[in-house]
Amino acid sequence: MAYNIVPLTELVSQFERLPGIGKKTAFRLAFSILEQPPERAQKFAEALINAREKIHFCKSCQALTDGELCQICSDEARDRSIICVVEDPKDVMAFERTREYKGLYHVLHGAISPLDNIGPDQLRIKELMARLSDSAVEEIIMATNPTVEGEATASYISRLVKPLGIKVTRLAYGVPVGGDLEYADEFTLARAIEGRNEI
Repeated sequence: MAYNIVPLTELVSQFERLPGIGKKTAFRLAFSILEQPPERAQKFAEALINAREKIHFCKSCQALTDGELCQICSDEARDRSIICVVEDPKDVMAFERTREYKGLYHVLHGAISPLDNIGPDQLRIKELMARLSDSAVEEIIMATNPTVEGEATASYISRLVKPLGIKVTRLAYGVPVGGDLEYADEFTLARAIEGRNEI
């Protein structure tokens, strides 16, 4: 009979479901939780449930927030004439670390990928277009990832936005092709914003 402690096996199994976590790392994390004082493990569990219950999408930009609007959308000092369009909420955090960009964001929650059955209707493109219809936006920066899917998404949105008379730019390629924005360093992202080009 194999040695099996059901609650530990279940905990390891839940950690393994996280991206980038293999069996060995899942075991290390599970044992780390078990080695914590009970009150610390309780706080970890509460933080997990709290985050899952309270964090949702900003009604304007679709980034993560625990309020009706995220901190960026509700900040009156931000430049409302420019919107940086990204694929993922993590990309917003990456740009904010540069401290260079002062405009607003829009999160698509993915990129057009016919092979994965992701079309424009599965992304937050309608919400972006609604923002453009009643605002003073002068420029959209397409900051989708420099992948085939990211390029297709940027081209698609560009074709929708240009008839509105809004300038559409693309990040300069300081960002490596095939890479994800969340892994780019602050300097690379800052240079990419500065050297953006009109599509």
